[in-house]
Amino acid sequence: MTDPYDILGVERDADEAKLKAAYRRLAKVAHPDSGGDTEAFDNLQKAYALLLDPVRRKVYDDTGYDVEFADAAELQALVMIEKLVTDAVLDERAPGSFDPVAVMQESLSEELRKARFSKSELERHASRVGLHLERLEKQSGRDVLAHMFRARIEAISKAVAETEAKIKAAERAADMLSGYVYDLDPSLLPEASVTNLEWIETSRNRSTG
Repeated sequence: MTDPYDILGVERDADEAKLKAAYRRLAKVAHPDSGGDTEAFDNLQKAYALLLDPVRRKVYDDTGYDVEFADAAELQALVMIEKLVTDAVLDERAPGSFDPVAVMQESLSEELRKARFSKSELERHASRVGLHLERLEKQSGRDVLAHMFRARIEAISKAVAETEAKIKAAERAADMLSGYVYDLDPSLLPEASVTNLEWIETSRNRSTG
């Protein structure tokens, strides 16, 4: 994701006056009427609008994401995480008795496994259809079958592209969820889970000791 602070060339604690000064200075050069690039000027305007809005700026500072600057994979990843958060909020288990982040990560791992398998199957199917097409020959007249085989391959290719986008988004979501630590309450855990938790803590202390 593009950093709006870098676009404006300001520090992260820049106040409104500094933001306006930076925008005016850069806009003179970046404006298309002055020979600037249209996309660069558009990004400059978006960065300025984001940082002038205290709510959006706070969200960006806290999360590193903003809808205007997020690419398609980031937006889809955020949608995935939003759904996982909803599931966690609706989970009736007592807070501390389970790790919601681990549940989210496991769910994403399963989504990735399914998507990668689906992509593999689609590609295998497309290859099989392609081999049929290579062996197919129309002696005369309209080649209806070849047209239908090609249409099927095109549809499969589109499905593969959509699946690849889903995989990329799930990987981005998994990356967003990395680095979190959830404080479990041993008194709320089953005995086996407590033993496992103690083993994890011991291993962690050894690795950091």
